[in-house]
Amino acid sequence: MEEGRMSCLHLLTFHRELLVSRLRSIQCILDNLLASGYFCEEDIEIVQQANTKADQVRKILDLLRFKGEEACEYFLFVIYKVYDAYIDLQPWLKEINYSPSTEVTRIEVVNTDPISRYSEKMRHEMSRDSNFIMSYGECEETRLEELYIDTQMEMLNERNESLGFLHSLDQLLGDQREAMFNPQGEIIYVMGDAGMGKSILLQKLQNLWSKKELQTDAIFFFNFRCRMFSMLKSSDPISLRELLFRHNCFPDYDPDNEVFEYILRCPEKVIFTFDGFDEIQADVGVMNVLEVASPEHRANPLQLLISLLTGKLLQGSQKVLTARTGIEVQSRVIRKKVVLRGFSPNHLRTYLHLHFKEQEHRELVWNQLEASPHLCGLCSTPLFCWIIFKSFWHLHMFHDSFCLPETLVALTDIFLLLTEVFLSHQALPAPSLLKKSMRCTFETFKAGLKPLRAFARLALLAMEKGSLICDKAEMTACGLNQEDITLGFVRPCYDPSGSSTTFEFLHVTLQSFLAAFALVLDEQSAPSSILKFFTKVNKRRAFCMPLDFCCSNSKKPSDNDRFNAIEHLQFINLFLCGLLSKLHTGLLEQLLPPVMVKKKQALLMSYLSTLVKSHLKGLPGYPSEEGKKVHVMPNFLWILRCVFETRSKDIAQMTAKGISANLIKLGYCNVYSGDCTAINFVLQHRKKLLGLDMDNNKISDYGVKQLRPSFCKMTVVRLCVNQISDNSVEILAEELCKYKVVEVLGLYFNHITDVGAKRVAQIIEECPKLRVLKIGKNQITGIGGRYLANAIQKSSSIFEVGMWGNSIKDEGAEAFAQALRNHPSLTNLSLSANGITSKGGRMLAEALKDNSVLRILWLVENELTHDAVPSLVELIRADTGLIHLWLINNQFSVEGIRNFAEALVHNTKLKEICVKGNQLSEEEENEFVSEKRLRFY
Repeated sequence: MEEGRMSCLHLLTFHRELLVSRLRSIQCILDNLLASGYFCEEDIEIVQQANTKADQVRKILDLLRFKGEEACEYFLFVIYKVYDAYIDLQPWLKEINYSPSTEVTRIEVVNTDPISRYSEKMRHEMSRDSNFIMSYGECEETRLEELYIDTQMEMLNERNESLGFLHSLDQLLGDQREAMFNPQGEIIYVMGDAGMGKSILLQKLQNLWSKKELQTDAIFFFNFRCRMFSMLKSSDPISLRELLFRHNCFPDYDPDNEVFEYILRCPEKVIFTFDGFDEIQADVGVMNVLEVASPEHRANPLQLLISLLTGKLLQGSQKVLTARTGIEVQSRVIRKKVVLRGFSPNHLRTYLHLHFKEQEHRELVWNQLEASPHLCGLCSTPLFCWIIFKSFWHLHMFHDSFCLPETLVALTDIFLLLTEVFLSHQALPAPSLLKKSMRCTFETFKAGLKPLRAFARLALLAMEKGSLICDKAEMTACGLNQEDITLGFVRPCYDPSGSSTTFEFLHVTLQSFLAAFALVLDEQSAPSSILKFFTKVNKRRAFCMPLDFCCSNSKKPSDNDRFNAIEHLQFINLFLCGLLSKLHTGLLEQLLPPVMVKKKQALLMSYLSTLVKSHLKGLPGYPSEEGKKVHVMPNFLWILRCVFETRSKDIAQMTAKGISANLIKLGYCNVYSGDCTAINFVLQHRKKLLGLDMDNNKISDYGVKQLRPSFCKMTVVRLCVNQISDNSVEILAEELCKYKVVEVLGLYFNHITDVGAKRVAQIIEECPKLRVLKIGKNQITGIGGRYLANAIQKSSSIFEVGMWGNSIKDEGAEAFAQALRNHPSLTNLSLSANGITSKGGRMLAEALKDNSVLRILWLVENELTHDAVPSLVELIRADTGLIHLWLINNQFSVEGIRNFAEALVHNTKLKEICVKGNQLSEEEENEFVSEKRLRFY
């Protein structure tokens, strides 16, 4: 008889041992069997007298045999109905095709299982706590689902190379093998710059789980702020049980500790999120962290955190850890590495629709954003985008305008506008439907000067003591009252002691801005005190994280590197430069004596000039093919940001003049689109030609638009791995063809299609100095390949072309074959991973017999078979001048390789033919050991 048709009694008999091994929680089953009348009190006592859970299950099954078919079916129905409690048995129910009968569904099942009841309690509390957006704080609450959108989430491998982008949060927890950083790791490590949405991403994750909309079988979800582990007293050790239940969610009905035992037994059913690891890095660094292996052991809270993250405790549980970019952990504990890249243009449009429901409003906002590439660049950061959109609404509500001020250019301007919005809650009356006020920034700041000074002072005091939170007593000491709290600068935050009097600023970047404002507004201290964080950043010792969490290949940071080690202090310096710029002199002179404003401005500009000169002198240069080359560090980017915030033409000119190198390399410096305005602000003042290498950043199309004025003097333009599209290529074609000085163009691994390839072809044809083109791993087909090949055929300067990883196929190969015949300059060519078959391979080989210039040809990872061998043999015999021929990962047989070996006898110039990864066995490869020019490695 088929299992699907077995009686329930037979099913329990046939699968007895499976049930004994998997059925752990029996309280709910006993309660329902008793309440439904299938068991009596005596039956319950018989079961409870058994010593082990397994024996108790056996007793239940024995009793059910005598109770009959109906009792057995009800037993299965309880397992089916109380899903979370018996989640391990749900696959079995599907396997046996279990479906409850109409009769049994009429009998009530009450969930008394402590495990599932605890799970339901967690879901209820998490749904309540995560349903509204808390990350950016505001007087009015907004539902998470009405404003949250997924941002760009890029997966990285162990070499920090892209593995592609996640399409949903389900994939964040998913076990896609190809997306793994390290399958043996314990944590999903989510990094991102300030304001990229790390906290709100975790909130969305929690919200989805609470509504059972997250694709996971985890039944428990514990969320922690990392700073909590610093706030807990190190002198008061706690156990894992206390950490989970005292500081998260307490199980109300668990007399036998079944919940904790289940967590220890099935850690894969648990999700942890730990937000803001960077907020406790100093605390982790100064203590000697000993990991805790026992779940019952009481230990320092930070020890518990590290032990959870490394897998010493609850190994196999799902853990998501967030931190700011630059906080590295050891590779062995990372399971998946994800970097938040902010909003793409499509994300920005979606976010715009969520904020502005009226089509007219959306068009007004979008037109203003499109007119300002820098504003769009700032909007790629979700926090800054939120501030800008809130400012649009404020101007509309109070001043009947959807136009941001024309002076809104730098980051300081954005935060000044946010401050104005907050202060207007107190300084301005509610908007009238008949009359709206004229906008006057000066009046708003003057009216709100008292709370502004108080909040600024509070922010500075917290920064000086290295804290991101403040208590009610500190707020009172700074002159703040309950009414001031409603302005929006701060919000209540979690306090492990249970106190409700602890607050945090709505974002650490706002706290940095206010701390800078405090330095500017301070009339008591010496003017030189404004420089305290510049000197503090440069003197700060690098933190040292525990052995398991230090970056294994990191060298000890230099003093210059420390300039980038503490981002919130960097932001204080940046905002200080912006506030004391000449642009804001009028505002500051309404709040301070003009003499003091000028004195602080002069002091800062003098210091910044000295800092820039000192830094530029210390940049190490080394020779390269493009001339003297300088690989700057991320701290140089912070200096450029500060220079831009000042809007000082003099300092920008001095900085440009001080760059003595012919090529600046800003690769892997975490440059985002908004930074390109700062880079352009300096480079546009340079008189000499310059190369700029910005590979492996995230400047996007908005960044290219901001760099437009500087392309006129660029000899090297490297924008590989930067998420740029055909729109950027159009700008490059317009500018580079206008000035014709470009020699190297790098566009590898972007989003360029055949449309962009046509514009690149224009650059090749019209720029007579172009020597190197890197355009691999884009979305170029045979059509685009033909555009490029035709242009290369006409160029007498092109030296190297990299096309690895497109899809030009045989159509493109044919075009390149025509271009290669008698080409006077092309020396290096890669057409690897382009779907080229033997047909294309034959055309290339035949054309190359008429070429004596090409030295390197890569045809790796194509579809060449034995059909291409005769043509390649003829090419080898022709001894044209080819030195390196790579045919790795194609489909050649041992017979084809024998033909290559025989042809090599007649060739004097080829140094190697690389044939690794073809259709040869190890034994067949050994046949060619004597031919050293055939490489199988």
